[in-house]
Amino acid sequence: MNTYIELPLSGLEPALSEMEELVQDNCHRFAEEVLRPAGTVMDEMTPEQTVAPDSPLWQVLEQSQELGLSVAAMLDMEPVERTRVMLIAAEELAWGDPGLAGMILVSQMPALYAALAGNMEMVEFCDGKLGCWGITEPDHGSDTLDADGSLQATDGQYGRPNCVARIEKDRIVINGQKSAWVSGGVTAQLCALYCHLEDENGTRPGVVAIVPLDLPGVSRGKPLDKLGLRSLNQGELYFDKVEVPLSHLLAGPDDYVDMVYHTLAEANVHVGNLAVGVARAAYEHALAYAHQRKQGGQAIIRHQNVKYRLFHMFRKVEAARALVRRVAEYNATASRPALQGSIASKVNATQAAFEVASEALQIFGGNGLTREYPAEKLLRDARACLIADGCNEVLAMKGGNLLANPDLL
Repeated sequence: MNTYIELPLSGLEPALSEMEELVQDNCHRFAEEVLRPAGTVMDEMTPEQTVAPDSPLWQVLEQSQELGLSVAAMLDMEPVERTRVMLIAAEELAWGDPGLAGMILVSQMPALYAALAGNMEMVEFCDGKLGCWGITEPDHGSDTLDADGSLQATDGQYGRPNCVARIEKDRIVINGQKSAWVSGGVTAQLCALYCHLEDENGTRPGVVAIVPLDLPGVSRGKPLDKLGLRSLNQGELYFDKVEVPLSHLLAGPDDYVDMVYHTLAEANVHVGNLAVGVARAAYEHALAYAHQRKQGGQAIIRHQNVKYRLFHMFRKVEAARALVRRVAEYNATASRPALQGSIASKVNATQAAFEVASEALQIFGGNGLTREYPAEKLLRDARACLIADGCNEVLAMKGGNLLANPDLL
């Protein structure tokens, strides 16, 4: 009796709707035929080559428009439906190549954050333009996500920000630098900029604004040379008396902490979801290899230890996906998203992706160490996810802080 059951692309998830299946099939085909080959080529390029005019990046971005996944195109959907479609699509894209999936996703960030702020004029302004999200600074990394300062030591201070904005009558004037970790910063046309406000009393959080990157005073650094997610360009942004119309403001000092809260709740789920795609790709590659590779006269999947490893890889992929989607659907309808849930989904999924990718490389054995096989790239990509959008250690502290009920203290 054959007890093998072939699961659909979404594994043990409940049956998808007809529209969700269509989105999944289209994105899976695009990931397999376009993203995975392009990502493999770009992984071996220099950072400068990945953003050059003849880079595969530009064809990928152009073709991705045909998927119909822009924020503006999905605003008419019900919140849960929109959330599920975004997660289903992005998991497939990350299964193909997480760096390029991240590039496609981050290009939508200004429009997404404008929608979070309820600024439909800016959503329309951002539609169809390549975007990025600028929050990390040379002297400020994961601490920028702690906008309310709740993680600071009793006598601690985060220090002076590297990027500040002044509000002068009908415009915002920006000076300073965002660090080399601005995803898509080298190629973006727009930036959803998060920075401190500067006034006569000093600096304080903060300002969120949509900044066109072709304005006078904007300049960029070179793309980073990284371990993983090499197809996702990241680089500095510099602002020298850059003037932006006040109409581009998404949040001011009264709304900044809340805006960062909602931004993190949204972003962490999406990074966790990309990690699910990485984990699934690593598991599927290892499973296929275990059926093909023979040792001791038989396929290695017949070896007890290999079956044991594969089962736990399968378990981690399914558990990671389940938590990501449960949190995302909860937040889609909640009056206030549960940030601790978003953080849990990101930390859990990225850790699972790293563990699954590491096990995949082990199953490939010596072949896993070579660039002829996909295992080593997936491990590098998974490792990068542990730090993306806030390192897991700081996020866990933030999540733990959110579990404390002040009414009981």
